Amino acid sequence: MPKVTIQIFEGRTLEQKRAMVAKVTDAIVETIGARREGVDITILEINKAQYAVGGELYCDKAGH
Repeated sequence: MPKVTIQIFEGRTLEQKRAMVAKVTDAIVETIGARREGVDITILEINKAQYAVGGELYCDKAGH
């Protein structure tokens, strides 16, 4: 039973998340032969103020 955790920034629509988990599930089924019903995916949505790169909060980076 594959367990997948996906971390993404907040703001994606429900439709985008549905499409993402469908394609990730398809990829796992196709590549390792897992049963579709056994693929377990958790989406963790992260606020840009709770993530840092290079010592700088992502929300403070130019263009983000």
